[in-house]
Amino acid sequence: MSVDEIRRRPSNTRASVLRAPGPCARWDDDNAAFIREILDLVGDKWSVLVIGTLADGPVRYSDLADAIPGVSQRMLTLTLKQLRRTGLVAREAFAEVPPRVEYRLTPLGASLLSTVLALAEWSAEHFAEIRGNQLAYDRG
Repeated sequence: MSVDEIRRRPSNTRASVLRAPGPCARWDDDNAAFIREILDLVGDKWSVLVIGTLADGPVRYSDLADAIPGVSQRMLTLTLKQLRRTGLVAREAFAEVPPRVEYRLTPLGASLLSTVLALAEWSAEHFAEIRGNQLAYDRG
């Protein structure tokens, strides 16, 4: 059965997805929502930039903020909390005056690094073409 036939046939949407080719076909009903939540986190622009910035080792919070153009303190803090909660980033506080806090990738976060760097590289290589496509589309 072709993908077009599956899409045209009225049926249970989830059942259709399970028969259609693509990444969703590998997800069972119990885990699909959670997998989408993970994709939302790791595909978020700030998460991609934080993970990429941590590629070379531990970085202090202020250095992260300086290295990621446009990120607000609030968004950086929220992103780091979510990445820590997921186990992708670790935080280490040093008992110094003034206090020092560093963030680093965990082994799980490092396993995502090549994907994140490839996505960032693809974005950098194709931004001009994409911008042109958007302008052409908007002109109608």
